[in-house]
Order: sequence, then C-alpha cells, then structure tokens
Amino acid sequence: MTLANEDIQFIKDHLGDWLAEQSLGKPPAVYEIELRERMVRVEEELKHQRELIKTILEQMDRRFDAMQQEMQKGFEAVDKRFEAVDKRFEAVDKRFEAMDRRFEDVNKRFESMDRRFESMDKRFESMDKRFEELTRRIDRFMIWSFATTLSVGALVVGALKLWP
Repeated sequence: MTLANEDIQFIKDHLGDWLAEQSLGKPPAVYEIELRERMVRVEEELKHQRELIKTILEQMDRRFDAMQQEMQKGFEAVDKRFEAVDKRFEAVDKRFEAMDRRFEDVNKRFESMDRRFESMDKRFESMDKRFEELTRRIDRFMIWSFATTLSVGALVVGALKLWP
C-alpha cells in the first residue's frame, strides 16, 4: 500500500497538532508522579555521588599531604647528605691548602738552594780563575827554568870546551 501525495500532505499538516496533543508539557497524573519519583531518585543519587567525590577528594588530600611530608623528609635527608659532602669538600680544600703551603715551602727551599748553588758556582769560577792564573805562572816558571837550565848547561859545556 502506497500513500498518495494527498495523504502525505495531510499527515504533514496535522502531525504538529497531533504531537502537541501528546506533549509532555501536559503529562497524565500517573506519568507525572513517576517523573517526580525519578527526579527524587536522581537527586538522591547525585547527592550520594557528591558525597563520594568529597570523601575521595579528602582521601586524596590526605595522601598528597602524606606524600608531601615523605618528599620533604627525603629532601631533608638529601640536604643533610649534601651538607656532609660539603664538609668533606671543605676538609679536602683545607688539605689542598696545606699541600699548597708545603709546596710553597719546598719552592722556597729550592730557591734558597738555587741561590746557594749560584754562590757555589761563583766560588768555583773564582777558583777556576785562580787555577788558570797558577797554571800560567807554573808554565812561565817552567819556561824560565828550562831556559835557565839550557843556558847554564850551555855555559857549562862552553866552559868545559874552553878549559884545557
């Protein structure tokens, strides 16, 4: 069975009126009571959900507070460890400062030793000059002695030749 265009037009014209007659704006009494009961149940359930959410939020707040306290304790422990490490570094710094002082003392000793060696070098140089002067004198003495010995020897040989 197919509907004719006239039937379709009739349905379209009257559909709005039919729906308005069946509107929920004017529900029957039984349906209205049922709706009120449903609304009361929904409101009670919403109230119950709100209470659950409140308790969950309170528990979360307690847990967050506990976590925050634990984290604070952990941070305090880490701070104490860092303080101990800082103290150790300070002790190490003091040791390095003492080592620096020792090295400075050793450097001063080496500087004084260098000065002593320089003075010893000067003494040795002066002694070298003395030995060179002495060597020159001995060389001259040897030349004069040899020359004198040759001259005396020549004079003795000449005198022996002239002596009959």
